[in-house]
Amino acid sequence: MRSARKLGLAAAAAMGVVLLAPTAAMATPSSGVTGTIIFQKTIGDTDYILREITIQPGGTTGWHWHEGTIYGVVAAGTLTHEMADCTTIDVYRTGQQITEESGADHVHRGVNLGTTPLVLDVLYVNPKGAPLSDDAADPGCPDLG
Repeated sequence: MRSARKLGLAAAAAMGVVLLAPTAAMATPSSGVTGTIIFQKTIGDTDYILREITIQPGGTTGWHWHEGTIYGVVAAGTLTHEMADCTTIDVYRTGQQITEESGADHVHRGVNLGTTPLVLDVLYVNPKGAPLSDDAADPGCPDLG
């Protein structure tokens, strides 16, 4: 009986830790975004990942950053790209190229303010095994839409 009680208390304590720990809810999730990996290759300590990303009208990538450098081209539509300082907002149209620097000091979001789907062809040059992006908290910028 005593060991069952200890087990119950340990489980309750563990649940308390889980409930109090920071969660992904603090991040800003994407909305209206889909992605398809077209090609992936690892050479040495670097992953090269070619991906097509589609953002529906009104969609957003959510606030995030990358562990590697990202090179992209807008294949269709218009990308509104905002940095976490809330003042740096760039607009990229069909055919234009974009480069996103690596590191947690380069938090940004991409938004489709247009009326047609936005299509991006993106090459991720990441450290081996790194995620495509890392979630970041909302810096409090006003809504773009």
